[in-house]
Amino acid sequence: MTAEPEGVRLQKVMAAAGIGSRRACENLIAAGRVTVNGKKAQLGNRVDPQHAVIHVDGERVITDTKLVHFALNKPRGYVSTMDDELKRPDLNEFTAGISERVFHVGRLDTESEGLLLLTNDGELGNRLTHPSYEIAKTYRCQVTGYAGPAIARRLAAGVVLEDGPVTVDDFKVIDEHADQALVEIVVHEGRKHVVRRLLAEVGLPVNRLVRTAIGDIRLANLKPGTLRKLRPDEIASLYRTVGL
Repeated sequence: MTAEPEGVRLQKVMAAAGIGSRRACENLIAAGRVTVNGKKAQLGNRVDPQHAVIHVDGERVITDTKLVHFALNKPRGYVSTMDDELKRPDLNEFTAGISERVFHVGRLDTESEGLLLLTNDGELGNRLTHPSYEIAKTYRCQVTGYAGPAIARRLAAGVVLEDGPVTVDDFKVIDEHADQALVEIVVHEGRKHVVRRLLAEVGLPVNRLVRTAIGDIRLANLKPGTLRKLRPDEIASLYRTVGL
């Protein structure tokens, strides 16, 4: 009796991951654009979807169907924890439709809003929160004060807070009216309240803070209190950013 070959055909795994039809995936393999565990794939290859590391044109393809990745627009007034022991409003309220047990990547303080990532992908989550990977995060802030050119120059030069210096990747003024301004700031820091403390240090106390992007993942028009699955290209972007 002939034993069944182990694994699943590579083109079937790729198609299930949303890369394209099986025929299109076969064409990618034949063109030498697919690697499995660092080696160029061949037609006829079989793989373990839960463990194989597959790249197409250098972009990671997530084939483990047990892994989930979501973007959440956290509303103001919610703590960044899945189960708050003080019974404050927490992120668990927004995960009713997720069958997998997920965790949040990074944090937003209770009064802050915007993009949080939820996943059960431990390796990706650990790298995204590790300071050595310097993941850029974008915030839009309503501030009080004059956000003139001197502020931009000071931020570009770096600001020293009580727990050390902060480097600002980008800063721009979106709108101004009287003594109020809407500004956008990009940092790769993960320290507690770092954006609020940074802007307060240069004379722009924050009235409202919304995180609009983490790396290439955008909040866009996601409504507060709702979540969406990340697209395959977005997941691939996160993997690329952290070297996976």
